[in-house]
Amino acid sequence: KTWELHLLLLLGLGLRSRGALPPPCESQIYCHGELLHQVQMARLFPDDKQFVDMSLSTAPEQVLQRFSELAEAHNHSIPRQQLQEFIQQHFQAVGKELQPWTPGDWKESPQFLQKISDAKLRVWARQLNQIWKKLGKQIKPEVLSQPERFSLIYSKHPFIVPGGRFVEFYYWDSYWVMEGLLLSEMTETVKGMLQNFLDLVKIPNGGRVYYLQRSQPPLLTLMMDRYVAHTNDITFLRENIETLALELNFWTVNRTISVYSGEKSYNLNRYYVPFGGPRPESYSKDAELAETLPEGDREALWAELKAGAESGWDFSSRWLVGGPNPDSLSSIRTSKLVPVDLNAFLCQAEGLMSNFYSSLGNHSQAERYRNLQAQRLAALNALLWDEQKGAWFDYDTEKGKNLEFYPSNLAPLWAGCFSDPATVDKALKYLEDSQVLTYQHGIPTSLRNTGQQWDFPNAWAPLQDLIIRGLAKSSSPRTQEVAFQLAQNWIRTNFDVYSQKSAMYEKYDISNGGQPGGGGEYEVQEGFGWTNGMALMLLDRYGDRLTSGTQMTPQVLPCLMAALLFHLPLSFLLW
Repeated sequence: KTWELHLLLLLGLGLRSRGALPPPCESQIYCHGELLHQVQMARLFPDDKQFVDMSLSTAPEQVLQRFSELAEAHNHSIPRQQLQEFIQQHFQAVGKELQPWTPGDWKESPQFLQKISDAKLRVWARQLNQIWKKLGKQIKPEVLSQPERFSLIYSKHPFIVPGGRFVEFYYWDSYWVMEGLLLSEMTETVKGMLQNFLDLVKIPNGGRVYYLQRSQPPLLTLMMDRYVAHTNDITFLRENIETLALELNFWTVNRTISVYSGEKSYNLNRYYVPFGGPRPESYSKDAELAETLPEGDREALWAELKAGAESGWDFSSRWLVGGPNPDSLSSIRTSKLVPVDLNAFLCQAEGLMSNFYSSLGNHSQAERYRNLQAQRLAALNALLWDEQKGAWFDYDTEKGKNLEFYPSNLAPLWAGCFSDPATVDKALKYLEDSQVLTYQHGIPTSLRNTGQQWDFPNAWAPLQDLIIRGLAKSSSPRTQEVAFQLAQNWIRTNFDVYSQKSAMYEKYDISNGGQPGGGGEYEVQEGFGWTNGMALMLLDRYGDRLTSGTQMTPQVLPCLMAALLFHLPLSFLLW
């Protein structure tokens, strides 16, 4: 589908009120239809994603015709054995459309390794650098010549995947992956990955057809900024600046919501995916969940689940703001919230676009994006900022601010979208008041244990980054020291688990000594792209100070703060 058709589809959706929403893509195999329903509800595979990632052995028309004949023969209730045989005959195993790829620009000893003083951490960093070779993938040519046989979207350039069940590239994951790759001096790999995203124009959640109508946290402009900062490749920026503008325009056209405060209206953005049916990659779970609701509410539930997936936080108590059970996914109302982090990312992107256009000599466009950023800053301050608490909060359009703790509450610090320098130190007090600094293995994703993976007790690499680099923007030695200690704690968690299991994980359980995380819809995955990238970023930034020794205990952090406040040696307070 072209970009224009995509916009028309989204703009023309006056369908929700009638209960009918279009499917996430046209494929009657990968996105909707009886074949998908019967296979997923039969639970032939332990993970629903496995089926929709399988490629076809023959043309989809033939597969659908043979399935129709099989369904008719069994009165549309195909026995499990026959269904399994049908899949074996007409589908290929997961991953057949991909081939391993070793990046040509991989280096044995990138420069940042020299910054790492601790010998054990330096050896570990070399091992992390090796992992990039294991995560390299290239799409086979037949995906280009016969795209109808695959759920994978063809991309010309090789890429680095997150790992585990995620063998395609993902949008916001790729930012932290690219930061790690740039430190590993793999600029050509990064350029190719950027080009893949730019070629897609409208940015899906990930590189599969069933993700086409979802985005994810919009960090493409930031990816371009980091690449240009490392390479000074202004020509690449000039060639693609209009595509970056289109990407931001997608959010303006399709994801804007007006919120009134007093007599003034503010335009901010939300996650919103008005497409129906269960998510193909989690079909059976979504279908079962919908059975707990009246039939007329099911399409809305499925749209909200897709919006939750679009947020990248799939799933979290952040979105469970409706319904009688606040711990159940049936309470999901993602589109009713104005998220702090989404608007911080867009605020940052608007600032970067202004800088890009200035560097290219287009001052009218530079001013336009500068004005857009100023409007967003005003909206963030008016609607999301809470002066008393010293943080920003998601805004529920029906109930007002959601005052629960989430690391995303400090995303504007990380994004540089605040005007008062004292804001950073207010944010530190907010973290102290929330008592999240007492966790010695990482900052938790929330303080609610709902069983969802984006809640307590899990901690995620990108959320550590939001807090650590946000605090590090302070001019206060005390606040900077807390940022360093949080970096030390996270590195120790990653290092200790790696020492035990020889693997990096997508998330970590910080409640029990730091272990691979859990909860959510699938088993914790190894790899793992953004965890590797974040670890390398911290080792690059703090490598002269980080150690593989003891973590700071919950009791020590308050002592550290007191020592800094009263200019006392830490040893005096601990004695």
